Amino acid sequence: MVKTASTMLPIGTIAPDFLLPNIDGAVVSRDQFAGSPLLVIFMCNHCPFVVHLREALAAFADEYQQKGVAVIGISSNDVQSHPQDGPDEMKAEAASAGYRFPYLYDATQEVAQAYQAACTPDFFLFDSDHALAYRGQFDSSRPGNEKPVTGEDLRAACDAVLSGQEVSCEQTPSIGCNIKWEPGREPEYFTGQPAV
Repeated sequence: MVKTASTMLPIGTIAPDFLLPNIDGAVVSRDQFAGSPLLVIFMCNHCPFVVHLREALAAFADEYQQKGVAVIGISSNDVQSHPQDGPDEMKAEAASAGYRFPYLYDATQEVAQAYQAACTPDFFLFDSDHALAYRGQFDSSRPGNEKPVTGEDLRAACDAVLSGQEVSCEQTPSIGCNIKWEPGREPEYFTGQPAV
């Protein structure tokens, strides 16, 4: 495990398009969520940082989908090295965790690269025009640091976007396991260096 921080994609970046298979077999694109705020979460099944948030993430997604935020999860991990993150396992994990949002598989890792995703979990919140408003942590809880999982950072950002307010520019990078790149496919922005 390489502890890795978000690249902090520039605020205002327009959400890169995607066309990816969901665990139910449907193909999902960014355009399906036109006009709605969109939360894109790069995640996977096995990462202890994602597992740490698992229950809270399912509840958070349920709450904010009801408020009008579209939520999608994307797994981009190389399944040759991490077969536990493959599509069949994603389907089982979504059922077990109670994820009621599309959980998409990025087999080519091109979508992760387009978003400059670096870690799991990596959160990207776009406003209703799909301009990036927030990229950062769910909250300050991490496995083993004894802080409660509240989702307060992402919650504040979602509330601001939904009310048409500016999201605070003070955003703390998400930290998690590095995305498991296929050999030779590591993007230029990924250094593989531990987060500070």
